[in-house]
Amino acid sequence: MENKKKIFISIGLILVLIIGFIITIRTNKSKDELDMNIFLVEENNENTQKQIENVESVDKQEEKVIEIAVHITGEVNKAGIVYLPESSRLVDAIEKAGGETKNADLSQVNLAYQLQDGEKIYIPSKKEKITEYITKGNGDNVVSEGIENSNNMKGEKSKVNINTASISELDSLPGIGASTAQKIIDYREENGKFSRIEELKNVKGIGEAKFSEIKDRITV
Repeated sequence: MENKKKIFISIGLILVLIIGFIITIRTNKSKDELDMNIFLVEENNENTQKQIENVESVDKQEEKVIEIAVHITGEVNKAGIVYLPESSRLVDAIEKAGGETKNADLSQVNLAYQLQDGEKIYIPSKKEKITEYITKGNGDNVVSEGIENSNNMKGEKSKVNINTASISELDSLPGIGASTAQKIIDYREENGKFSRIEELKNVKGIGEAKFSEIKDRITV
């Protein structure tokens, strides 16, 4: 009788162990499934965040500011090509070119002028008087502040006034380089304004042949 009791107890313990083992396995399996679900949710959230970031990146690229390029010369510290946001003003170009020099005369230019791509700007010195300082296209079409040059916007060629022209404007004439342009300016500063265009032949380096080449492009 005592042996049978021991056998029943042993069988009961074995059954308890088996049941406990089965419960443990099922619990671990449920935990693994829960962990996997959490991982999948986190992965989906991460992918969604990346997609949002990609969309924002594309939007930022589309909103990128359009730039224009202008050529600025004359009395600035860093003459050359400068790149500016579209709708920039002349004052922005001067700032991008390192600012004006101490010899610059900004009273002769319109600092609020809205620039366009491809324009050339000349900042005059205090020693010269100019009426035109912004060149469009290949250099023949010159824009000024006055009404007198309104036709130039249509593409007509403008004559260069040798009494007021800057180095940049004189340099645009055929056969006239920067050094000859400076000689013209030096000559008129020393001798006064030209009374007629033929007097330009008095400038060293301008002979009959060169004068004939530019006489239809200049005025006084």
